[in-house]
Amino acid sequence: MTPVILLAAEKESAEVTDWAARIGWVVGLALFVALVYWLMREGWKWRGTLQGDLPELHTAPDDPGPVKLSMSGRYHGSTTANQWLDRIVAHGLGTRSRAELTLTDAGLDVVRPGADDFFIPRTALRGARLDKGIAGKVLTEGGLLVVTWAHGERLIDSGFRSDHAAEHNEWLGTLNQMINKTEGAR
Repeated sequence: MTPVILLAAEKESAEVTDWAARIGWVVGLALFVALVYWLMREGWKWRGTLQGDLPELHTAPDDPGPVKLSMSGRYHGSTTANQWLDRIVAHGLGTRSRAELTLTDAGLDVVRPGADDFFIPRTALRGARLDKGIAGKVLTEGGLLVVTWAHGERLIDSGFRSDHAAEHNEWLGTLNQMINKTEGAR
């Protein structure tokens, strides 16, 4: 009996990667992401154009009076009143940012580093409530202080979140008390 010698199968090298196809997919994906980003930006600008009838925002008076309340936190955006997904972007109201709120007898002063500041006169204040969401930002129940105010022909809801959520109830009570006194004087 003769021994059978099995020769090892010839080794095959690994398949060479098709670099051209891989680079093509990466470039195609990058172009797709850039297109989506550009379309989102154009949509944001178009929304601002559609809201061009909104008057310029008020600025704080030189002497607003004594400070009733102050709060630091975040400004989450503004929407058409009672339509929490209809974001208002005109005049920088759609820009989320840090915020310093100061309530005086003259109204509510909103100072936003890196974004346009605005002032809500006392006579424009229409209501305040605690809510859970506004235009793409959803928080826990009662985690957002929403101030309703009139600007031009529109009612606007602006959402704020304090760095210390316990402050929301005090702000809610004080704002609604101010609004009730103002409405009683009209």
